[in-house]
Amino acid sequence: MFLMILELLIVLAALYVGSRYGSLALGAISGIGLAILVFGFGLKPGTPPTDVIYIIIAAVTCAGILQASGGMDWMIQVAEKMLRKHPDHITFLAPLTTFFLTVLVGTGHVVYTLMPIICDISLKKGIRPERPCGVASVASQVGITCSPIAAAVVAFMTISNANGYNIAIPQILMVTIPSCLCGLMAAAAASYKRGLDLDKDPEFQKRLADPETYRYMYGNTATTLDKAITKEAKGSVYVFLTALAVIVCFASIQFFVDSDTLKTITCIPKMNIVIQIIMISAAALMIIFFKASPKKAVAGPVWQSGMVAVVAIYGIAWLADTYFSNYMETMQTALQGIVAKYPWSIAFVFFLVSVLINSQGAVVVAMLPLAYNLGIAGPVLLGVLPSVYGYFFIPNYPSDIATVNFDRSGTTIIGKYLLNHSFMMPGLISVGVSTVVGYLITNVIFADYFASFAG
Repeated sequence: MFLMILELLIVLAALYVGSRYGSLALGAISGIGLAILVFGFGLKPGTPPTDVIYIIIAAVTCAGILQASGGMDWMIQVAEKMLRKHPDHITFLAPLTTFFLTVLVGTGHVVYTLMPIICDISLKKGIRPERPCGVASVASQVGITCSPIAAAVVAFMTISNANGYNIAIPQILMVTIPSCLCGLMAAAAASYKRGLDLDKDPEFQKRLADPETYRYMYGNTATTLDKAITKEAKGSVYVFLTALAVIVCFASIQFFVDSDTLKTITCIPKMNIVIQIIMISAAALMIIFFKASPKKAVAGPVWQSGMVAVVAIYGIAWLADTYFSNYMETMQTALQGIVAKYPWSIAFVFFLVSVLINSQGAVVVAMLPLAYNLGIAGPVLLGVLPSVYGYFFIPNYPSDIATVNFDRSGTTIIGKYLLNHSFMMPGLISVGVSTVVGYLITNVIFADYFASFAG
C-alpha cells in the first residue's frame, strides 16, 4: 500500500509540474513520471491511446486547413454580426457564439479573435464586460464535450465501445448539447447582473478619469467586419460542415441500422477510421479546390494547439494507464462499495483530475477505463461527461488569460487570492448544472433508451 500511494504521488507530481510549465511540457513531463514508474518501480507499461491520437491529428489538420483558408474568419464574422445586432443581450449571446464555434471546430482555441469583439461590444454598450466575457470563456471550453470531432467525445465513444457500452457520437451529443446549454444559460443568468454597473464602479470610474486610459478603452474598435471574405474561404466552410454532417450520418447509420443488415450490405469501417478518412479528405479538398495553404495551417494557432493536445494526451494517458492497470484489482476492492452506492460520485474525480491536467480529452482517456473497470454503468458515465471540464478552477488556461488581457475595462480579473477570479462562478454553475442535467437525461428521463446500448 505504501508503494501504491508513493507511485500515485509521483503521477500527481508529474501532472502538477507539467501543468505549471504548460504547452508540450504536460505530455513530456508525464514521460518522466512514466520512466520512474517503469524503470524505478518495475511497473508494467500501459498502452498509449493511439486510436484517439490519430483522430485528433486528422481533425486538427482539417480545422487548421480551414483556418488557413480564411473560413474561420467568415464564421467569426457571422457571429460578430449577430452580437452587434443584439448588444443588449450579449451576456447570453456571447457564450452561445463561443460555444457553437467550439462545437463546429472541435477546439476552444478558435475564439481568440471573437473575445476582443465581445469585450468591445459590452464596453461600448455600457455593460460590465466581465459579465459576458467570463461566461463566454467558459463556454468556449464547455463546447468540447459537444463537438463530434473533439478528442473528449471521440475518446468517450471509443473507450465505451471497447468496454461493452456501444454508444455512438449522435447519442453522446443528444446528452451533452442540451445539458451543457442548460448549464451555460444558468451561468449567463447568474452573470447578468454580476458586479457593479460601470457607472457605479469606483475602480472603473477612476480609470476612466485618466485621459490615456480612456483612449485605450474607447479609442479603438475590435472587429473582423473589415476583413474581405473570399469565395474560397466560404467554400472551405461548406466542405468542413459537409464533412461533419457525413461523420454524423455514418455514426447514425452504424447505430440505427440493424448490425446483421449492415454485414450483408457492405463492410463499413469503425467510426474512428471513418472520422480520420473524412477529416483528411476534407482537408485535401480545401487545399486542392479552395487554395488553403498547408504552410499557413501549420503556423496557425488551431493546428499548433491541437498538436500540443496530442502530446499531452499521449503522455498523460500512458502515465495514467500504466499506474491504474497495475493497481486495478486493489482499486476495485477499495472503491467498489462507494461506486456501487454512489456511481455519480465519479464526476468529482473527473473534475479534480481536469483541474490538474487542463485537457478534457486527456481526462476521458486517462480516467474512463478506470471508471468502467470499477463497474460504473455507461449511462452514468455519459450523464456526468460534462464534469471533465474543471481547468477553469485555477485560471492558468490560455483562453482565460487571453480574455483577461482582451478586456480593456479591467473588470475581468484574476483575483489577488488566485481563486477569486472572473471564471470561477460561471464555471462552477455551468459544470454543476450541466452534469446534473446530463445525469437526469441518461438515468431518469431516458433511462431505458441509454441503457439499451450496453452489451
